[in-house]
Amino acid sequence: MLYPENCLERLGFNEIKQLIHQHCLSPMGQQMVGKMQVMTKFDQINKFLRQTYEFKSILQNQEPLQISTFFDIKTLAEKIRVEGTYLVEEELHQMYASLQTVFSVLRFFDERKEIYPNLEALFEHLPVEKNILKKIEAVLDPKGKIKPNASPLLQQIIGDIAKGEQDVRKRMDSIYKQAVASNWVADGSLTIRDGRMCIPVLAENKRKLRGFVHDESASGQTVYIEPEEVFALNNKLRDLEFDKRREVIRILIALTNDLRPYTPLLLSYHGFLTKLDFVRAKALFAIDVQADMPVLLNEPKTKLVNATHPLLYLSFKEDGKTVVPLNAHLNENLRILVVSGPNAGGKSVCMKTVGLLQVMVQSGLLIPVHESSEVGVFDQIFADIGDDQSIESDLSTYSAHLTKMRYFVAHATPKSLVLIDEFGTGTDPQFGGPMAEAVLEVLNNKKVRGVITTHYSNLKLFAGNTPGLENASMLFDNDRMKPMYVLEIGKPGSSYAFEIAQNIGLQKEVLELARAKTGTNQNRIDSLLVDLEREKKQIHDTKVHLANQQNKVKNLVAENEKLKLFLDENKKVLIKEAKLEAQNIIKNANKLVENTIAEIKETKADKTVAKELRQNLQKQLVQHQVKEEPVKAEPVKPVNTPIEVGDWVQLNNSETTGQVLEINRDNLVVALGDLRSVLKKNRVQKISNKQAKKAVQSNSYTGSISEAISSFNAELDLRGQRGDDALYELEKYLDKSLMLGFPFIKIIHGKGDGILRKLIREYLKKYSQVNRVEDEHADRGGDGISYVYFN
Repeated sequence: MLYPENCLERLGFNEIKQLIHQHCLSPMGQQMVGKMQVMTKFDQINKFLRQTYEFKSILQNQEPLQISTFFDIKTLAEKIRVEGTYLVEEELHQMYASLQTVFSVLRFFDERKEIYPNLEALFEHLPVEKNILKKIEAVLDPKGKIKPNASPLLQQIIGDIAKGEQDVRKRMDSIYKQAVASNWVADGSLTIRDGRMCIPVLAENKRKLRGFVHDESASGQTVYIEPEEVFALNNKLRDLEFDKRREVIRILIALTNDLRPYTPLLLSYHGFLTKLDFVRAKALFAIDVQADMPVLLNEPKTKLVNATHPLLYLSFKEDGKTVVPLNAHLNENLRILVVSGPNAGGKSVCMKTVGLLQVMVQSGLLIPVHESSEVGVFDQIFADIGDDQSIESDLSTYSAHLTKMRYFVAHATPKSLVLIDEFGTGTDPQFGGPMAEAVLEVLNNKKVRGVITTHYSNLKLFAGNTPGLENASMLFDNDRMKPMYVLEIGKPGSSYAFEIAQNIGLQKEVLELARAKTGTNQNRIDSLLVDLEREKKQIHDTKVHLANQQNKVKNLVAENEKLKLFLDENKKVLIKEAKLEAQNIIKNANKLVENTIAEIKETKADKTVAKELRQNLQKQLVQHQVKEEPVKAEPVKPVNTPIEVGDWVQLNNSETTGQVLEINRDNLVVALGDLRSVLKKNRVQKISNKQAKKAVQSNSYTGSISEAISSFNAELDLRGQRGDDALYELEKYLDKSLMLGFPFIKIIHGKGDGILRKLIREYLKKYSQVNRVEDEHADRGGDGISYVYFN
């Protein structure tokens, strides 16, 4: 149920229907669009949505489904019902073309059985009766005209007419030549008057040519005479034309009588064509607005992901702009969103987007959201949008609002969706605010779902302290003084009245006077909201930055995997080559030893010669050895002076160096490559600039450490893992974080029964580097998240 009557109009649904109307091929489809209604039955909504989604898939996959001709078969079928009536040639041709479309569509789906099950339900048990086409083809030609051989009698009549016309033409040509030779004829040639062929004769000669005068020229100098000899022939031709018409009507009546038994089937074909045209129009509109099929739920809740207002999307598309997507949700715990923020910041568009998309889904239309979005079903949709003051009904703006509020309070249920724009306006804010708060409290007690926009501070405070209600605001860019059109759930927003007034150039004295009249408390609240808004923008920018960093990490991990795979593939080859080389070295060494022993035996050398031969053998063996001496980095000597901003420092027991950016008591903000890190003074030692330069040049791992630090995510998610697996991952993660020098890490283990949390906490006690472990704030996860701080 919808309230008030203009609810759909205020939400913009009538404009949606008009856009779908333009995609229809037939008046029947357009009529069906005009009759679209908001449904409340889950199965019915699901069927309509899936039919549209399947047809959209057909269009996007460019399937060979040819649909171009639709005519109103129902009107023709109703005409056939009446005995004695008949369809004319044009009507039969329309029926033939429409049935060809029907059979073409049925053949398309028959070749793709079970691929589009919901569309197949449109014509379930609908037979293909091609006898209708055969009967029409026997009478009509491809252009929709009666065939000359439609019956033997018609064929004979048409032949007689052709022969008679030929005789008339010959006789007329003969008489015309005689008249021309006698100079009786005026300028011109044979002509037609009243459907009869006549000779133009000069008025003074009209008595000389016997015949019937049909007409004369405007000047009266020329008369048009049908010769007496041809008159009888023309009358015979006229009789033949009448015979032909009677035979054609007889054929059409006979054909109509043959089609009359098929009337119920023709009506079924009409219904199928109408539904097909309707679904096709909805699918084309879905493609226009980039709509998708959300997850449909049989309960009053909604979760919109990357939703856009379809009308706003089309408008922006023409101007080459993009719409900022909306993310919002309503459920059992978050029933009513109280949206606040600056004027022209997008509050009303946010509310209308939620309402319009809900109406579209319950009307069987796909909506422009991400496919992961969830949309439920509401039994009632109430909307208070715009000014409904009425002179005739003696209603002021506020009275009109109160009338709607009375209806909302009386009829709202947990399955109702309430949409209210500028809640409480239209009267003195001192009284309008408390009245609006009272209505909101009653609606919340009834567990109603809804979206409400407001500027009233008391409603923001009430929403912040009441379960079931939640503040939300449209983000505002304080630096550029422009709205961002991004909905942020959780905190109220400022109206930015003074900031916007200052930005447009309102006089300073007016602003100062207004601030003084506003009051200290209100100014303090508004300043707090502005600060919160600034904080939200910073968080939003940080989220975007983190998302970019995460993408970078994913790319690096993928690159590392490729390198690892490459090394694994080449490892066997390298080992094999090394073994072959070692075998060759051993063979050469053995030959050298054998030759030396043989030489000693042959020469019976004394001790001096034997000693020389042994020394020569030792030299040869040394030449075959491959010596790899590790390159030792020159130790860096610490500088025993106080650390200042700009100095270079080195981590204790590490070759990692960095430059000091800031000093906060015992903490240093150090630049380690591209990364900024906070370190304790006792964890680093000061080095000279020259030593720092050498250390950076000699340390081949600096780039890799910097890259590892920048790609390291100080957050570990262990939810859903078994105890042993979780501790294994934790051990690796702790070693890496300690090696990279991170001050703290975040471990997500979830709440559950608390077993995993207890296991992790016990394991952390084994690390002497762990200073303390704390739970996350209750609003952001509580004891389901642990923060681990290092010494």
